[in-house]
Amino acid sequence: MTGAITILLVEDDEGHSHLIRKNLRRSGFTNEVIPFGNGQAVLDYLFSEGAYHGQAEPKPLLMLLDLNMPGLSGLQVLERIKSDERTRRIPVIILTTTDDQREMSRCYDLGCNLYITKPVQYEDFAAAIRELGLLLTIVTVPHAQ
Repeated sequence: MTGAITILLVEDDEGHSHLIRKNLRRSGFTNEVIPFGNGQAVLDYLFSEGAYHGQAEPKPLLMLLDLNMPGLSGLQVLERIKSDERTRRIPVIILTTTDDQREMSRCYDLGCNLYITKPVQYEDFAAAIRELGLLLTIVTVPHAQ
């Protein structure tokens, strides 16, 4: 990845989160990955609220976002990020088990940059994440405002 881009990984399934981080590293991706177990935590981080009050976030950022989470859903997080001038330029890659065409369309309508359906089988999932990691090594993202 061009520059020191930090990945915000928003995934409530601890096993999936670990598998994603492990396979990103296996692909040669060495940038920082900050895991968040729910949508509210990542919003607090981005907007320096709650436990992150007063803390400036690293820039530039890219987000890997699950849709199906307790509390704030990935759709709600995406909508909040893309509707705020300070965060709307953060690229968001949806990484979810949901393959519903309406959900996919809604994500693109809200401004997601890429929608990836997680494969069900472990080896397929691991391979897909390694391929995503290869893509991330060549991506350039804008700075948030």
